[in-house]
Amino acid sequence: MSQTVDRALTILPLLAEGPADLGQVADRLGVHKSTALRLLRTLHEHGLVFRQSDQRYRLGARLFALAQEAVEHLDVREIAHPHLLALNEKCGHTVHLAVYEEGEVVYIDKVESRYPVRMYSRIGKSVAITVAAVAKLLLADFPEGERRVLAEKLDYPTYTSRSTPNAAAFLKELAQVREQGWATDLGGHEESINCVGAPIRGADGRVVAAMSVSAPNVVVTAEELLTLLPLVRRTAEAISREYSGKAPIKEASS
Repeated sequence: MSQTVDRALTILPLLAEGPADLGQVADRLGVHKSTALRLLRTLHEHGLVFRQSDQRYRLGARLFALAQEAVEHLDVREIAHPHLLALNEKCGHTVHLAVYEEGEVVYIDKVESRYPVRMYSRIGKSVAITVAAVAKLLLADFPEGERRVLAEKLDYPTYTSRSTPNAAAFLKELAQVREQGWATDLGGHEESINCVGAPIRGADGRVVAAMSVSAPNVVVTAEELLTLLPLVRRTAEAISREYSGKAPIKEASS
């Protein structure tokens, strides 16, 4: 039975490359055409494979419907939370997870710092969209035209002397964030708070959420916080892989 399932599942990535006839499927599986035909018929009955008028097979519509339904029911917070906890255990600083919703960037998870000095932020609270690292990561993923329209609509409060002053500066920073794949807020919202973040991506490569590590200057300097960037990026990549349903990368044994 396991061999039959394995063969049936092998057909799907083959057809993802494009329509294939019975002979091609049999050759890929290394089986007789009659065996390949039985597998294709079963997949066809479940809507996972469709036989075209030219007798070639392609992926069925139900497969796409199932994939879409699975994506809609994915909870990025549930998937990310254990990774955020692990990151907090390693660095000790506040860890945030945020998403873009209806024109705002909102925190959907937070792991508190283990240090006495705490950040004033809470789950469900919107962030300062023109300066927060998580906001830059989410907005940088927008197509250029959408980024420009949004940037022109925003206000640019002067929280500190390091706050983003205008749309032109914001667009320049978003372009840099998009290229480098990470973002910072070094005293842009509060003079004493620094933050470094990385994007979480779905199976299509689009950014679905953003995570960050934040700490006050009295605990760690901006330069020291930036040394955590590789760890933050590895954590975001691990969440992305799990969210996308990809196998985790095995670390080499020492």
